[in-house]
Amino acid sequence: MRAVIQKVTQAKVDVLSENSCETCGEINNGFMILLGVTHTDTEADAKYIADKTANLRIFEDENGKLNLSLKDVGGSILLVSQFTLYADARRGRRPSFS
Repeated sequence: MRAVIQKVTQAKVDVLSENSCETCGEINNGFMILLGVTHTDTEADAKYIADKTANLRIFEDENGKLNLSLKDVGGSILLVSQFTLYADARRGRRPSFS
């Protein structure tokens, strides 16, 4: 399992079709996470990533120190499936997903 976590003040996911644009998810203060899952990942891996993410202390406290977690500030998560995090581009110019 691979996660790219970005601290955001706002984020949203829009899905574009031929004639329209639909917002599928939107948050304010929190994390926008790109998550790649592969066939060897387990439920234990998912629990580990969830716990680690919820408890990352990267929000400022009243003294300006990075001491608060997502849980402490009541933040949100916008989770986006991103299988391309497992792309292997070591050979050639076309990524492999096998």
